[in-house]
Order: sequence, then C-alpha cells, then structure tokens
Amino acid sequence: MAEGNILVRLFRIKDLLPMTKGSIRITNSKTGNIVYEKENAFDISGRSEIISVVTIDRELSQEPYEESGNPYLLYNIEVKSEGYKDVIVEGVSVFDGITSIQDIEMEEASIESGEKNLQEEIIIQDQQGVEKSTENIEMGFSMAPFVLRNVYVPEFITVHLGSPTSYAENITVRFIDYIKNVASSEIYPTWPEEAIRANVYCQISFALNRVYTEWYRNMGYPFQVTNSTAYDQYFVKGRNIFENISKIVDEIFNEYIITIGNQTPFFAQYCNGTTVKCDGLSQWGTVDLAKAGMSALDIIKYYFGYDKVLVRAEYVEGVPESYPGYSLRIGDVNENVKVIQEQLNRVSKNFPAIPRIYPEDGRFGKETEDSVKVFQRVFNLTPDGVVGRATWYKISNIYVGVKRLAELNQEPEIGESGGNGGGIGKPEGDGKYPGYLLKYGARGEKVRELQGYLSEISKSYNIPNVSVDGIFGNGTKDAIIKFQRLFGLSTDGIVGLATWNKVFEVYKNIDNSNPGVPDNEFDGKYPGYLLKYGSRGEKVKEVQYYLASISNQIGIPTVAADGIFGNATREAVVAFQKLFALSLDGIIGQYTWNKILEVYNGMKY
Repeated sequence: MAEGNILVRLFRIKDLLPMTKGSIRITNSKTGNIVYEKENAFDISGRSEIISVVTIDRELSQEPYEESGNPYLLYNIEVKSEGYKDVIVEGVSVFDGITSIQDIEMEEASIESGEKNLQEEIIIQDQQGVEKSTENIEMGFSMAPFVLRNVYVPEFITVHLGSPTSYAENITVRFIDYIKNVASSEIYPTWPEEAIRANVYCQISFALNRVYTEWYRNMGYPFQVTNSTAYDQYFVKGRNIFENISKIVDEIFNEYIITIGNQTPFFAQYCNGTTVKCDGLSQWGTVDLAKAGMSALDIIKYYFGYDKVLVRAEYVEGVPESYPGYSLRIGDVNENVKVIQEQLNRVSKNFPAIPRIYPEDGRFGKETEDSVKVFQRVFNLTPDGVVGRATWYKISNIYVGVKRLAELNQEPEIGESGGNGGGIGKPEGDGKYPGYLLKYGARGEKVRELQGYLSEISKSYNIPNVSVDGIFGNGTKDAIIKFQRLFGLSTDGIVGLATWNKVFEVYKNIDNSNPGVPDNEFDGKYPGYLLKYGSRGEKVKEVQYYLASISNQIGIPTVAADGIFGNATREAVVAFQKLFALSLDGIIGQYTWNKILEVYNGMKY
C-alpha cells in the first residue's frame, strides 16, 4: 500500500507554548491495531517525529468520490502527559505522500476535582467537504450597503459551529488557521497545486466577503461565519491540516479575488461539481483544468469571468511591521533584518531550539540564516533560510502572540509548571528538619511542608509533582527517590536530615523567573578544555546543572550534579547532541557547551 505521514504538535497554547513531555499512541481507526507508540515522543519545540503510516494510493483521489471507499485512511491519536487530561483525536485522515499535522492543546487536570482520569475527545467526521452533497445558498454581496471602510485581513475570525439560527458553540481562531482548516476540510491535498491554489483563493475571498460586508453582524449575530456548508464553508473544530496546504495558505493568505472596478472581496461560491452543480467554481473541475495546464488565476477566470483579478490586502491585522516587498537573505544589511532578528530572539525564549542572534545589528549573516531555518522547520515552512512573505508574516504572528502571552503573565511553560500541574501556592513552614525520619505512611504538617517544597521544585526540575495533602504515600516516595537520584543522595525514598536539607536548599534557590540553578553560582564560560567521561570538577558540576534543568523540558536523561562525568552524564550529553544535530561523541567541546548554555538560558525567561 501507499504511505503517508503524521506529525503531532503538542502545546499548552497553540503555536505559543510548546509542551515537551508526552506519549503518543496511534491506532488504525478501522481495525484498532496500534501502528505507533512512544514515550517521550516530543522534542524541545513540542513536535513529534514524522510518523509513516500506510494509506490508499493517491490515484484514487484524482477522480470524484466513489462508493467503493475513501481515497485515504483514518487514524486515531492518543496523547498523554502527566498532570494533564488525556486527549484522543479520532478520524485523522492520511493521504498518500502527504504529511497530516495534528495540533493538540493540553488542559491541566485538576487534582482537587478528581479530573486526573478524564480525557478530551476530538472526533473528526469521516467526510471531506468535496464529498458532501449540499450547496452554498446564494447569500452574499458583490456590493453591500453596509461595509467596512477598507479591506483587511483580520487577525482572528469567529466561527459559529452550526447553521446561523442554531444553538451552537462560537469559537474564535486565527484567520490563517481558519483558512487552513477550511482548505483541509473541503478538498484533497493530493490535487495539483494550481487546483489547490484556485480553491484556496475562493475560500479566502468568501471569508473576507463575510468580514468586509459584516454579513452576520448586520443581522445581529455575534459571529462572522458559520461552518454550515448550506451557508458558508466547511470548518471542523480540532481537525488535522495538511502540510502542503498549510504552506500554500501561509504564502497567499492575504490575497483575494475582486471584480475589476470593485474593491469588495468577491463572494466566490463553489460546489463539488459532481453531486451538486452550481453557477460558481466546481471543485472537481479545478483538478481537470489544472492537469490541462491552467494556472490558479486562469481557473478562477474560467468559472467567474475574465473581469476577475487577484489583489493583496495592504493591512494585515496584528502584524507590527508589514512585509517590505522583497525577500531578506544572507548578505542583506538593513532595518528590516534587525526587525526579524529582534523578533526571532523573542520567539526563541518560548522555542529554545531556535538559535539566538547576537548582535541584533541588521546584518543578515550565517547566525541569522540558521535561526530562520530552525524557525521555518518548527513552523512547517520551507527551510531555505530566506525571509520571504510567508516567513515574514509567520515570524510576526508568533512574535505578537508570545509578547501578548507575556503581558498576560503566562510566559513559557518552561519554569511555569514543568508539565506537572500545580497551582497550590507557596508552601508554608520554617524549613527546619523535624528531628525524625519522614517515610512512607508518615502524616502531618511536616509532610505537608515537604510536599509543598517538592511541588515547587517539580516546576524547575525533572521530578514528579505531588499532592500537598500531608500524607506520605507512593507519590511522595517516588518524588523523593527521583530527587535523591538527581542530586546524588542515597535513593531510599526516606527523608532524613541530608535529604531534607537538600530539598530545602534547592527550594530556596529557585527563582520563578530563572528556574534551575542560580546564575551567581556559575559563570557560563567554556572551560577551555574538553569535558568527557572521567572528568571531574566544578565545570562538570556546572554543565550537569544545565543538563538537569534542560531535562525538565525535553527528553534527555536526568543527571546528578555531583561533579563526576560518568555514564549517566555521557548518556545525557549524547541525547542532547542527537536532539540538536551535533556530533554524537558524548564529549563536551566548545560547540556542545555553547548549545547547552544557549538552551538553558532560553529556559530562564
């Protein structure tokens, strides 16, 4: 059989706060067979590996839908992360040669309300829009009496998940994500590129017509579009999108159709052209025309008339600086380069895989190119290191989002919760050892105090969170063992004087704005010689602290900061080098040291 791919991206907040801890299980929707399963499945940017699965040959998606079956296979994705509700997505469609991207936002489970075992289910209907037999009702304006002053691309659009008069949920999504969802829901990603582009232009124009004419707002509705195909375009909450469609939308999201002499975005009606005929564009007809060599604009003119042209909105809402009109690349020196450098450096605080650029001097050198390439890979753009229109606007959108998030005091997951829940407030207590051992079965205020310290520590170090209930149960014992192993103590799960003092010391050294190790203890400077198996000393201890802090966010082994470069440290270094495409020798030279420090520093904000 043919093969397609699945990419899962895990977030606390989509495109702004990646999550790095979680497991994935993928099953065939029809048979229930497990086709992929992995613990610690996400990298530092919240991305899984590209997962290959079998599907149907793409040739079956080049002709209208037959009763014999769909030209794709469906898969279910289950994601689990400690401290969060499990998420199950049912019905992820996979096409031959196409990468399906499934974004998942995790919600914290409330320990107090007993939500630990609850799960969220997202069910994607087993039908693409092109397979539907409904037709868009002729409800739109070419010219309208009540319109906005200028055409612009909104940052967000509000979608009513039903017909206009139905009682249904309203959700607000980014306009660009709305178009990606609609395009992935309406057509097949295996179609010729010019056919896909023609359809996307129609979808953008249709949506902008609704926004510009304020069609639903003028009728008193609190939304701008619906997802009913009898009135608007097919939108499926929580569904996967397709990588090639995503790239096309990123490139043309602010281009739309008009009639010459009329600035109103054209109300571009369409239908599938097989089970339903209409006066507008035939979705299946675009496939034949594209195969015959017609461009997207030619296809649009074929269906809507030769007085139709494509224009670009001058204003994109939410973007601080408009695209300069030309690509930025290595060798360029100007203020636009400086804008990109500043924005990438801010985004890298939330996505530390993106290398920082020093200095921010407006010179597009190798450092800037490398940073752009990593950004492009993280956000599913073509990784060519050139800042074209799509990359410019994507950087700007993510930059605005992370800045806005910071203003709401929801800075990166890094240092916020470490993926382990929380929300108990600062622990109360005097920090003094009680004078007796705390172990499994113990109860009381000193146990509660200890648990409070552990809960705070878990936000910055890779140990499990615990319930602060004053009862020393298995959860507390497990957290103590992990803590003891991390800090080179005897791993007996019992809190004696040495363990108590270390717990309190680590807790006191934690600064919420700088998780991990206090800066004044280390200088961050490369020692000038290789650190490798058998090395000892303060510089080994320093790098172990950095690695221990990093391990809280990405899937590398935890190490004890004991100043001894043993097997555990070597394994952690190799895992780090593999993750960041460095030489896999388990030795810390200048390149590996600098990258470790860069990633660690990126987690401090």
